[in-house]
Amino acid sequence: MKRVAILISGGGSNMLALVRSMTGDHPARPVLVASNDPAATGLARAAAEGIATAAVDHRPFKGDRAAFEAALLEPILAAQPDILCLAGFMRVLTPGFVQRFEGRMLNIHPSLLPKYPGLHTHRRALEAGDTEAGCTVHGVTAVLDNGPILGQARVPVIPGDTADTLAARVLVEEHKLYPACLRQFAGAGR
Repeated sequence: MKRVAILISGGGSNMLALVRSMTGDHPARPVLVASNDPAATGLARAAAEGIATAAVDHRPFKGDRAAFEAALLEPILAAQPDILCLAGFMRVLTPGFVQRFEGRMLNIHPSLLPKYPGLHTHRRALEAGDTEAGCTVHGVTAVLDNGPILGQARVPVIPGDTADTLAARVLVEEHKLYPACLRQFAGAGR
């Protein structure tokens, strides 16, 4: 059985989709939900699901990413995860952190990568006149939103869409895609 730690920064809707999928014959189980924001509502949601939680506030580190990551590593390493899932974790991780979990870290991104890495993906898709948008689950590398693609889901852009309406439809697909990709990844004998 693979052990999964999940990193969040906010409400944790993708985290919940992952946690709730890891039951029955799923080859993994959640062992930790950690956040860079002690006030992230997803921490309480994870605790309500019976998952251990940890928070390391990034703000006191004032731009010292290495020191923040060293503090964040403590609860992660204590949980001994086989797989680390980023689920709305809004901090860019250093190459040293990423390398420690190389080949074992997944992320979900709200665009059809390689299109629109980074932020404001839905607005950028609309501004470009795209006819479809979507989401991507990928392996995490030291280059932002550039790892191997493990799965994608597509959503049509509807006339009159705003960034918010498009984001809401993409999120529905994220909640299906990420659990499916995690199940496949965890079951692949890693």
